[in-house]
Amino acid sequence: MNTSVDVPRGLAGVVVTETELGDVRGREGFYHYRQYSAVELAQSRGFEDVWHLMFRGALPADAAERAAFAAEIAPLRVLPAEVREALPALARATALSGPLAGLRTALSLLGASAGFRPVYDLGPGRRAADALAACAAVPTLLTALHRLGEGLEPVEPRADLPYAANYLYMLTGEEPDPVKARAVERYLISTVDHGFNASTFTARVIASTGADVVACLTGAIGALSGPLHGGAPSRALDTLDAIGTPDRIDPWIRERVLAGDRIMGFGHPVYRTEDPRSRMLRDIAREFGGPLVDLAVEVEQHVERILAELKPGRELHTNVEFYAGVVMELCGLPREMFTPTFCAARVIGWSANILEQAADSKIIRPAARYTGPTPPQPVPPLG
Repeated sequence: MNTSVDVPRGLAGVVVTETELGDVRGREGFYHYRQYSAVELAQSRGFEDVWHLMFRGALPADAAERAAFAAEIAPLRVLPAEVREALPALARATALSGPLAGLRTALSLLGASAGFRPVYDLGPGRRAADALAACAAVPTLLTALHRLGEGLEPVEPRADLPYAANYLYMLTGEEPDPVKARAVERYLISTVDHGFNASTFTARVIASTGADVVACLTGAIGALSGPLHGGAPSRALDTLDAIGTPDRIDPWIRERVLAGDRIMGFGHPVYRTEDPRSRMLRDIAREFGGPLVDLAVEVEQHVERILAELKPGRELHTNVEFYAGVVMELCGLPREMFTPTFCAARVIGWSANILEQAADSKIIRPAARYTGPTPPQPVPPLG
């Protein structure tokens, strides 16, 4: 008996499971991690607090619990010798692809060297420990691969620095500016999780098979690498570069909208109002100020006006990528590290989803409608 159920293309709006991790309320322009506003967390808490919330179910109760969690993470940032020794060859092999491509292989090596086993065979404590170790290692792997690709030696992590500051330190080799470190931290917190996006769903599908944590994360990274998902921050910034000056905004945008081209950094599959992440990042950008910020704000205003004129009835606003690129540029991150930096935050959300999915042993197995030639047809003889 055929029990297939028709659903919207791309599974848009289809509820596939229940989650305690958070949600996106697109019509309201609001999203949350567990019971807290994600934007409020980004404005008032540190990255480790949000990590604790996603993994342990609650924010640290006091300074002692926060310090204990930070102390638990710090040694996990240091890479095993067998992984560290493989990174120079891996950086050379992925020179044309970049750190995100290298991360897929490096993370697989990390999991294999640590003996990560299928989550199906593990208890909750061991699964969480594997996820914690993988998440802690991701910034170290990304920055090491980037520096090796630039002909520089990797910088060892520092236990005394929080997540975002340590990331900048390993990337640049210099003591991070506190203002820039806090700006990057707020960005990282705002991108930890965001509903059942493509990469999160990919991670959960793989977790539903009982695979190990790193297998799930590697699949998620592959999904994130697509330009229609996490690969757009640098492309949005490329748009600002191409426009160059305010007098070019109107003709440049009109030409592309009329040609049916996508304007990178605008529009979102869920939000029907302003993306709250974009609003927060615009405020951060304005704290820095300068010509790039002025141009970005003016481009945003022009694009929304032109889209309202040429595509009436459609709600298209800036998404997280538009001002994320501006903020990361102002904080000195190289553009090839924009999407990897996004990954350094989202790995926390992926892992929380993996742990939640691992608690449910039901495999995710949808169906597809066959539309090819009518079967069965005779197999033609070899001519």
